[in-house]
Amino acid sequence: MIGMSQPKISRIERGRGLPDPEDVATIARALGADERQVTALMERVERLPGKVNDWRPTAENLAGRQERMTDWESAITTVRDFQPAILTGLLQTSGYARSVFTSFQRLAELGTDELAEAAVLSAVSARIRRQEILADPTRSFCFVITESVLRNQICPPVEMLSQLGHLRNVADRHHNAALRIVPDGKAVEIAPLHGFVLFDDELIVVDIFTTGLASQNRADLRAYRRVFDEFLECAVTDIEPLLAKYEQFYLDQVRRPSTS
Repeated sequence: MIGMSQPKISRIERGRGLPDPEDVATIARALGADERQVTALMERVERLPGKVNDWRPTAENLAGRQERMTDWESAITTVRDFQPAILTGLLQTSGYARSVFTSFQRLAELGTDELAEAAVLSAVSARIRRQEILADPTRSFCFVITESVLRNQICPPVEMLSQLGHLRNVADRHHNAALRIVPDGKAVEIAPLHGFVLFDDELIVVDIFTTGLASQNRADLRAYRRVFDEFLECAVTDIEPLLAKYEQFYLDQVRRPSTS
């Protein structure tokens, strides 16, 4: 009746995140509410704590952030993901993910190596489980990265080689997942300040060093969609030459004699 997807309606029904006042109004009118009732409902949404135009933390710990991302991914149909520094979680191998989480966990100051290691392993397991959604043909994924993501050596060269092979497998095996790369030297009109993920043009998630931030603000959503489309326009679809280039780069490191 109103053109909203079933996952979006389900998310509103289950209280997953805060609804947009305009969406509430649209649903209310479709269900026969008069304008007085519609106005009252919209005002209630506007008064909710953490209203939809706020950036808010996604979760307090690494594993919790993965679980929250799983909830969002299971309720949408389209993911648009831009990353200028590291690979996004849905594309990471376990070794790459472990290196990423270990670096973040150092900032958490848990107090003991045992606690930090347990937190990292829990987060890695949750991140790998998230990737099962790539096999769902009813969902689509568009990943855009800059070439510097391939060059940033997040983990040892052997693991980087495994990660590059994984990227090739994802691109070849999952027809609902497109991977595009913005090559070095490509003129871009917007500075790639940070990575972000767009869920159905309804939610933005940004990772920072100590947490994640999420917003449903309509102006932010429109701006981030424009940013994504700009980088998508600059990206190449034939990613094999770039993958091969960095495979050779890391192979050379592996084969280089030790200087110790």
